[in-house]
Amino acid sequence: MIPILLFTFEIVAPIFFLILIGSTLQKTDLVSDTFVRQSSNFVFNISLPALIFVKLSNVSIEETFDERLIVTSMIFAFVIFLISWGVSLFLTKAPEDKGSFIQGSFRSNFAIVGLAIILGMFGERSLGKAALLLAFIMPLYNVLAVIALTVPFHQERNIKLGGMVKDILKNPLIVAAIVSIMFSIFEIKIWSPIEKTMNYLGIIALPLALVGIGATLKMDRIIKASTLAFTSSFLKIVLFPALAILVGLMVGFNGAELGIFFILFATPTAIASFVMAEAMHCNSKLAGDIIAISTVLSIFTITIGLVVLKYFEYI
Repeated sequence: MIPILLFTFEIVAPIFFLILIGSTLQKTDLVSDTFVRQSSNFVFNISLPALIFVKLSNVSIEETFDERLIVTSMIFAFVIFLISWGVSLFLTKAPEDKGSFIQGSFRSNFAIVGLAIILGMFGERSLGKAALLLAFIMPLYNVLAVIALTVPFHQERNIKLGGMVKDILKNPLIVAAIVSIMFSIFEIKIWSPIEKTMNYLGIIALPLALVGIGATLKMDRIIKASTLAFTSSFLKIVLFPALAILVGLMVGFNGAELGIFFILFATPTAIASFVMAEAMHCNSKLAGDIIAISTVLSIFTITIGLVVLKYFEYI
């Protein structure tokens, strides 16, 4: 048991050390809010798409396309969205609280924290499979987030479906996944200097993003957070990951496939949930509290989940 715990900790710890470094740099004013904002934009628009493109364009889609994993993940994401909504009916009254609570409970930071853990735990091949899964799950998260943040205000008629679809298709991560799949299917070779450049961009994507997450965290939020924030975080990093393990085993997942499925739903709440909550006039403080709590405590919950899966030789 001890060797398994140490192995898992060695995989998970560096990811959260980078987050801690970001938090420390922000407190010592070595990293400004402007730097964090600009670096986050760089990661989202340039570096992370480059990482996804490199990983998917160089692998066989037949090997990385896991229909069962993709379909099960999308169905389960929708189910936990409904569960989150159901719980919010008992705990929240104000519509601005309801939207932030629901979004914080189901929306994962899979693109950054998840991919980093998968790369360390399962290697390059599984990273390609996870990146392809991301291309399907991210649009679903975006659609469900908009529903959660608008329907409680009875604003569903103001949702412009065409605009939503356009925004999803313009998402740099989705564009990178689609283009890379075309390169893979038609076996298009990338000019070596371009490929190396994109590799360099991809290498810095996850570390820079993790430092940025740390720099945006306000640790005092955890002390002052409300019961709503802790409940939403409990759903996000404890209940739903546990259910994901049960569902994964029932479906027949094992090895890296089960690991990816678990990590998808075990990662902390996405930073984007705060941005969307603020933009759509929901409780952005609650959204920020959920991000802080789930990010810090997921260090332990993800480690425990991976240790259990590895101990029973499921992964």
